[in-house]
Amino acid sequence: MRKVLVIIGIIVAGLVLLGALGLFFGKKYTKQFSPEQEVAFNQDDLSVTVYYNRPFKKGRVIFGELVPYGKVWRTGANEATIFKTNKDLIIEGQTLKAGSYTLWTIPDKETWKVIFNKETGQWGIKATTGEANRDPDLDALSVDAHAVWQDQVFEQFTIQFEQSGSDAEMVLLWDQTLVSVPFSY
Repeated sequence: MRKVLVIIGIIVAGLVLLGALGLFFGKKYTKQFSPEQEVAFNQDDLSVTVYYNRPFKKGRVIFGELVPYGKVWRTGANEATIFKTNKDLIIEGQTLKAGSYTLWTIPDKETWKVIFNKETGQWGIKATTGEANRDPDLDALSVDAHAVWQDQVFEQFTIQFEQSGSDAEMVLLWDQTLVSVPFSY
């Protein structure tokens, strides 16, 4: 009987190890297609950072096809995009309190809804449905931002910050679309 329990224990330990290795290599494999990036905006005592994964266009039509219009998008790839600020920000007249948020968007042809959600640490989509892994009850702030079509094609999804005086903006770029989210501090 004891020998059977030892064999079962070894089998269970082996399965757990195989599962952990599978998750590790699966995550590493997906990261090579959408590498991790951290972008920061630092001015005076304000520090804003965005941690996200950067998918490539690869000849695909992005907005309206790969990323459907009117549906919540994780705003990048893999894990949900993280937005952190150490100070309160004013975005479209609303206050986003200092803290960590996930960044979600609902793209449309002319206007995007940009959503800051209090839940962090989750994968960007639900494995069972492929839908965005966001709980709308935890939304801290949402604003509308204009989408601008560009002649230039942006091959890799990019988030960057631009500054203009005491105001700044977070800019999202991919394919031929540019979306700007102005904020002040």
